Amino acid sequence: MRERESFMTEEFRSGFVTLVGRPNAGKSTLINAVVGHKVAITSNTAQTTRHRFRAIVTREDMQMIMVDTPGMHKPHDALGEELNTSAIKAMEDVDVVAFLVDASKPVGTGDEWVARQVREVRGARKILVITKADLVSKETAIQQLEAARALGTWDDEVVLSSKNGFNVEGFVQAVAKWLPEGPKWFPEDMDTDQPFEVLVAEFIREKILRSYRDEVPHSIGVVADQMTYDRMKDMYRIFANVYVERDSQKGIIIGKGGEAIKKVGIEARRDLEQMLGCKVFLDMQVKVKKNWRRDLNQIRRFGYGEGM
Repeated sequence: MRERESFMTEEFRSGFVTLVGRPNAGKSTLINAVVGHKVAITSNTAQTTRHRFRAIVTREDMQMIMVDTPGMHKPHDALGEELNTSAIKAMEDVDVVAFLVDASKPVGTGDEWVARQVREVRGARKILVITKADLVSKETAIQQLEAARALGTWDDEVVLSSKNGFNVEGFVQAVAKWLPEGPKWFPEDMDTDQPFEVLVAEFIREKILRSYRDEVPHSIGVVADQMTYDRMKDMYRIFANVYVERDSQKGIIIGKGGEAIKKVGIEARRDLEQMLGCKVFLDMQVKVKKNWRRDLNQIRRFGYGEGM
């Protein structure tokens, strides 16, 4: 029996794969599709992902730890620089780097810049992933694959759609075959290493990103300051602060008569109740912290980039 157990241990594979790409390349959406439920927030706004975190998928024969990263882009402030640094550092000491390219957007200088960072990585297998195949024809997806293929040397290639599930399992298998034999780094029932208060803050920020346009979403920072569980009522009481950079933005977020922030609260509470499996009381206060995106210390206090 011991020999059998030893054999099974030797066959078990585990390792880390970092997902990189331009903003909105589909990294967080792919992670949610692989995990099978929502662990990462998504929106059409650049810099949606600000925390570098890990999502874990455990199967009988392997454990794959996916590292989600902020979209890599030309930075316009200290926040952008910090997010780029976080993404580049996430490619260090991993087994696989997956370079994601949006099938619906022509390969451009942004993709070329990210590809250069990937080419600098040593010791990791590199997989080219064409995402959002559901948005284009088969011919366009093939053309995009050929254009992206020229940006580097790849150990594997995958075309997929996280939205409808097309070839998501193909991505899992492409990564799994390059993982080394190793232990389970995380418990089987753990699907993310994000601290609870960070998950809560991110779920709130997602609703803001989806509710407002223009410059305001980029200026938003959210911190869940206090969370308590009421056993008698089976309810979480969550108090969160939403930070903006200007007084005018505060007015936009709150809305006339508080209607805008009330709508955000309802939508965020719905997601949180689904995640927590109980009722949620959510209190959000909007505060001004002028030019926080230019202050590296404040960025890290929020836990963004390398702040975690």
